[in-house]
Amino acid sequence: MEDCCEYRAWGDLIPDALGLIFRNLPLQEILTVIPRVCKSWGRAVSGPYCWQQIDIEEWSQRCKPEQLDSLVRMLVARSNGSVRRLAVFGLPDDNLFSFVADHAGSLQTLVLPRSKISDSIVEQVSARLSNLTFLDVSYCKKIGPRALEAFGNNCKSLTGLRRTMHPLEVADKVSQDDEAFAIASTMPKLRHLEVAYLLLTTHGVLEILARCKELDYLDVRGCWEVKLDERLLKEKHAGLKVLGPHIVDSYEGSFWDDCSDYSDTSSVYSWEFMEDEVVYEGGSDDDSDDIWGDEQAPEGLEVRFYGGGFNRAFSGFHWPASP
Repeated sequence: MEDCCEYRAWGDLIPDALGLIFRNLPLQEILTVIPRVCKSWGRAVSGPYCWQQIDIEEWSQRCKPEQLDSLVRMLVARSNGSVRRLAVFGLPDDNLFSFVADHAGSLQTLVLPRSKISDSIVEQVSARLSNLTFLDVSYCKKIGPRALEAFGNNCKSLTGLRRTMHPLEVADKVSQDDEAFAIASTMPKLRHLEVAYLLLTTHGVLEILARCKELDYLDVRGCWEVKLDERLLKEKHAGLKVLGPHIVDSYEGSFWDDCSDYSDTSSVYSWEFMEDEVVYEGGSDDDSDDIWGDEQAPEGLEVRFYGGGFNRAFSGFHWPASP
């Protein structure tokens, strides 16, 4: 029987079509396997087509700062300004953040947990990130109300903010209501706000609720000084979902769906990628078998996982008791 179907080689597809396909592959394969298949595939992954969504958050938890710097610069440069989402754990310094701002003006989602960026650099470059709609600056200890105010003043389309902290990292602070006031005064279009374990008071949260009238989700877990009247919330903020201030053990809600497929692994990220004939190798997990050493864990200790990844590097914290 005569074959009426016409087949077309993958190499004949236009680069942006190949980019859409390759984006579904692991980063390791895009950088090391695809370029070696054929010239057309190599051109596709060398251009901006694969790099509109750059998510190296998991990998960056295990690499060295210099490796992270090189990879971020390479991928952002490859995107040629077309990157829409960038997720990186622990940017090591202000210089790399400035580079991102200079070369990623189309960014809509920026996820930078535990990054070492400062208030001053955010004030200098946030105007170049004016298209942001979602920002995650959780566990960024070097920024405060100045940075949040700069983001708010320059990113007018911001509808989602994640600014959660670890309780041990804010133990030396008296209050962070100044961050609440910065959010309230500059981010009126917020719909989704996570401020778990910030040292907020009821006054600070009420200021956010009064100014951010479109808010439909608020996470105040661990904000023990916050006392909200449920009856008034239902009357004045119908449809608003509030999580906390008491700790919730099972993380529920649509904002966690993206993390639902994460599984802990002891495998080593030891793959290589080539750029200008330089080889980069990933780091490895902590080999420690017991965080308590020779001592017994305190009786009745309650351990939960919190932070940038559910792995051994972030386990073993003792949650402070609710007042």
